[in-house]
Amino acid sequence: MADVHDKKTRSYNMSRIKGKNTKPEILVRQFLHKHGFRYRLNYKKLPGKPDIVLPKYKTVIFVNGCFWHGHQNCKYFVVPKTKTEWWLDKINETKHRDELKIKELEALDWCVKVIWECELKKGKRDLVLNDLIVFMNKIFITRNKNIA
Repeated sequence: MADVHDKKTRSYNMSRIKGKNTKPEILVRQFLHKHGFRYRLNYKKLPGKPDIVLPKYKTVIFVNGCFWHGHQNCKYFVVPKTKTEWWLDKINETKHRDELKIKELEALDWCVKVIWECELKKGKRDLVLNDLIVFMNKIFITRNKNIA
């Protein structure tokens, strides 16, 4: 099946896709900041260059786009009808790289949280963000027990 856009239009559309500072990322960052959490962004010294790094908690948060990271059983992950094999290879490569980077971070004793784009839609957002606070508080308690 041929692409519905010409090369110039497709190229322009693809160039508009952001890798950093996406709306879902900004939503999570604003929520964390509002609740007193301070963080770094896209920290290059850690495997996978995590979207959000909370050094005090030794925790990283990845905010994944459902399409780009191949979120299984998600209505926002639809395999394209054109260049299907190419897209599946690209998405599977991304999923494999995600798994490796998470394992590397965990081996370095970092806690990893993945939040999916679809979890930040209006129906689920409040629950997911409140669960994030619970997650962060558990990490804080666990880390402080280990220090004492």
